[in-house]
Amino acid sequence: MSAAKGAAREAPPFRTGTVAIVGRPNVGKSTLLNALVGAHVAITSRKPQTTRHRLLGVHTDDACQVMFVDTPGFQTQHRNALNRTMNRTVAQALSEVDAVLLVIDAAGWDERDEPVLELLPKGANVILALNKVDKTKDRQRVAAALIEATKKREFAALVPVSAQKGTQLRALLEEIRKLLPEAPPVYEPDMVTDRSERFLAAELVRERIFRLLGDELPYSTAVDVDGFKEEGRLRRISATIYVDRDSHKAIVIGEKGATLKRIGTEARHAMQALFGGKVHLELWVKVKGGWADNEAALRLLGYR
Repeated sequence: MSAAKGAAREAPPFRTGTVAIVGRPNVGKSTLLNALVGAHVAITSRKPQTTRHRLLGVHTDDACQVMFVDTPGFQTQHRNALNRTMNRTVAQALSEVDAVLLVIDAAGWDERDEPVLELLPKGANVILALNKVDKTKDRQRVAAALIEATKKREFAALVPVSAQKGTQLRALLEEIRKLLPEAPPVYEPDMVTDRSERFLAAELVRERIFRLLGDELPYSTAVDVDGFKEEGRLRRISATIYVDRDSHKAIVIGEKGATLKRIGTEARHAMQALFGGKVHLELWVKVKGGWADNEAALRLLGYR
């Protein structure tokens, strides 16, 4: 037997599968997804419940292709139509995957983690990721969280990570790979998400709103892309920002339009970095009262 044939036999089988990323709001699920796929496909902010849609992010390397499903943080406090829709999204994702990645804060378990833990199917392969280890200086707290985890359920693996710093991500991917079935890749190697650029454009505008106005603006803000045209490497995009009240509209626009201009500028820069070409962006702000608890409005804005 030649050395080349021997090496080929020893190569691990290629594995492909789907993994749901779940956790309470604001534990860094979307930041972790972006770090794992190597692209800004999921929006992030300090504001809880930033993620509203089910989003697929794809990681591909020589040994595996992992299709990560980024889910909204499971919401137990607010029961409007939007949050009911997001909770259904979480439950559906859990029933359709090969493994689950449960994310908690490395500082330790929180009572808000418990409803998410209870959602997990008993027979599911679950990996626990303790995120934000870079912000947890007390290593004993991390160790205590790991010990407590072993009492809560049988996890396939326990991995402390930092999505922000990239710590232990290779180790996490290796543990995930072990749980996937042997199968060829589904997507091309350079694909990082199944979502359209139109969808991503709307999300990047919403991200800038949350990042710039998270402490001032209520949660009920949505973005709808009205126009998306490609002219060579230039994309012409127009979008409408929907808010609940006239007072919210004034906050988004800002004095002499300064806030809206900044939202547009920062969102445009983010789009150009993600799309790899120039973007011309126009934004409008409209009031649609009570949209977050209106089934018809949710369908119109893409939440159905």
